[in-house]
Amino acid sequence: MTEPTETLRAALPPQAQSKLQSLKLVEGRAIVFLDAAGLDQNEREQLETAVKDALTGQPGVSEVRVALIANKTRRRIIAVGSGKGGVGKSTVSANLAIALARQGRKVGLVDADIYGPSQPRLLGIEGTRPDAADKQLIPVPSPWGVPLLSMGQLIEPGKAIAWRGPMVGNALGQLLDAKWGDVELLVVDLPPGTGDVQLTMLQRYKPDGAVIVSTPQDLALIDAQRAIQLFELGGVPVIGMVENMAGYQCPHCGEASDPFGQGGAEAAAEAQGMAFLGRIPLELAIRAASDAGTPPAAGEGAGAEHFAALARQVATWLDNLR
Repeated sequence: MTEPTETLRAALPPQAQSKLQSLKLVEGRAIVFLDAAGLDQNEREQLETAVKDALTGQPGVSEVRVALIANKTRRRIIAVGSGKGGVGKSTVSANLAIALARQGRKVGLVDADIYGPSQPRLLGIEGTRPDAADKQLIPVPSPWGVPLLSMGQLIEPGKAIAWRGPMVGNALGQLLDAKWGDVELLVVDLPPGTGDVQLTMLQRYKPDGAVIVSTPQDLALIDAQRAIQLFELGGVPVIGMVENMAGYQCPHCGEASDPFGQGGAEAAAEAQGMAFLGRIPLELAIRAASDAGTPPAAGEGAGAEHFAALARQVATWLDNLR
């Protein structure tokens, strides 16, 4: 004989069945708990009405009560940092976020490089300003499935920013405390160095982990060590190091060369006892696609696979967190 609650479950519309947390029948009252995470007010009302319509009049049901639960999303943060500028950290951040999204993660991207924001261009949404609701910014969707918030969307293009520490901290807060909806993971593109943004990040929004980007050359590696030390002092585990601009193959003659050296980041990672996350080659195609707002990770081929491999390692690290 079919249980009464099973009959009621079967009577629910498909959307309600997919969001059902529990259903009880107590003295004629059908009490339904639904997961309403990610639904706006109109969608919540429609879902509640649909459940009541479906269960009202069912055998043994004299009253229908619907409870909509929206547990706060446990949003993880991955910081992408470097000790110095010009190592391709922003390009790695954008493509890492897109590669993670293509692997099924709900990812948002924060461009925390207050003084030199570049993510709007990298994602092809330059000139698009975010809206706001309830004093919170609403991230701008990108064509690649990764919403973005960047200081570059809030200021006049080409305008210089001359802010002191507290203003920088407030700006970072606006980007991180935005209406991210069902985003589960934020990739944060930090400015180079170990300044106010990094300190604010560690104090207010402690990342779950950090990815360090460096070129193979000794000078970049020396500065990368400072970034690593800052995260370690802040109690943020370093997921590993990425060696960017590692190797160049001439498109005309096919000869390979290493204008920035080779293997430096891998050796540094080994010396630090941390993971080496791979090499991203110095390729014209990556540079051209990034400048055009069509990130390589969104496509196919070798360029996309470099970032997909990086994303798989970061995703595995996240999955192993307790």
